[in-house]
Amino acid sequence: MVVWKDEFSIGVDLIDEEHKHLFVIANEIYDLLNNDLIIDKYDQILYIINNLKDYTIKHFADEEAYMLNCGYRKFLSHKALHIDFIEKINAVDLEKIDNGQNQYLVEIMNFVCNWLIEHILTEDKMITA
Repeated sequence: MVVWKDEFSIGVDLIDEEHKHLFVIANEIYDLLNNDLIIDKYDQILYIINNLKDYTIKHFADEEAYMLNCGYRKFLSHKALHIDFIEKINAVDLEKIDNGQNQYLVEIMNFVCNWLIEHILTEDKMITA
């Protein structure tokens, strides 16, 4: 489980709210992982992955528009990190999900949580610094 903290705020309301929603999606992964009542989680995993992909595409577009609008000098390198994230999500191996659902959930949860926190604290904070 990942919890939003004030230290994650970059001071831009739209971006902060979108980041909070990404935390909600990360916690959906955590909740599904810990739900022992669902034996086959494949459909729920696909739903979460697709939701994550769709929402991050929207969020990255909003964040990039903000960076362009304020003349952020490191826009291209920051955008490259966004592209890398989307490529990682697009590279999901459906067979791997089906054969080891809980293991896959652990991997994707760790990736998303670590990337999100690291990205906000080291990259996004620089936008408004």
